[in-house]
Amino acid sequence: MIYILPLVSVVLGYVVALLLKPSNPKSIKLLLAFSGAFLLSITVMHLLPEVYSIEAGEHAHELHEHGGHAHNHNSPLGLFIMAGIIFQIILEYFSKGAEHGHVHGQGHEHKDHMPWLLFISLCIHALMEGMPVNHQHDLAWGIAIHHFPIAIILTAFFVNSGLNKTAILLFMMAFAVMTPLGTLISGHFDFLTQYYKEVSAIVVGILFHISSTIIFESSEGHKFNMAKLLVIILGVILAYFI
Repeated sequence: MIYILPLVSVVLGYVVALLLKPSNPKSIKLLLAFSGAFLLSITVMHLLPEVYSIEAGEHAHELHEHGGHAHNHNSPLGLFIMAGIIFQIILEYFSKGAEHGHVHGQGHEHKDHMPWLLFISLCIHALMEGMPVNHQHDLAWGIAIHHFPIAIILTAFFVNSGLNKTAILLFMMAFAVMTPLGTLISGHFDFLTQYYKEVSAIVVGILFHISSTIIFESSEGHKFNMAKLLVIILGVILAYFI
C-alpha cells in the first residue's frame, strides 16, 4: 500500500486533468490548501516526533553507556531540517514551484520539448519524499493527497503549453514512480538505513517548506477565506486520526 498510494494519486490526477479538464481555479486552490494542511499535519504529528524520538533513544543509550554522564551537545537535527528547507528552495529555482502547483514560464516556444530542469528537480523532490515512508507509513497518505492536485495542475499546464502527449505521459509516469522508488531504495541501501534519522530530518524540512507554501499561496490576496479555513481544519483533523 505504501508503494501504491503515491503512484495511484499521480495517475488519477493525470487522468482527471485529461478527461475532466478542470477549469475552476478556486476549486483547485481549495484542494491544494487541503493537501498542504494534511501534509503539514502528517509531518508535524507523525514524522517529526518519530525523528526526535530516535534522537532521544540514542541519547539515552549514550547516557547508559557512560554511566549517566554524556557530553552535552546541541542536536544536529535542527540543522538537517533547515538543510531540507534550503535544499527545497534550491530545487524550486529549477522547478519553478511545480511542487506546490505554481508553474509558469513554459510558453508555446517550448512546444514538443521536455522541460528537463523542471523534470529532474521534480523527480528529485518526489524521490526524497518517499524515503521516510518505509518506516513512517502514514506519510504515504500525506504524499498521495499532496501529489493528486499537483498532478492535475501539471498535466493541465503541459497540455495548455502545447507539450506533446507522449512527453506529458512519460513525464507524469516518471513523476508517479519516483516516490515509491525512494521508499524502495531507502529500505535496501545500508547507507540510507544507517542515516535514516538524518535523511528523514531533511525530508521534514522539505515538507515544511512545501506544505506551508501551498497553504499561503492558496490565499487570494491574503484575504480571509472561510472555505479555505474549513478545508485546512479538515486536513488537520483527518491527519490527526490517520
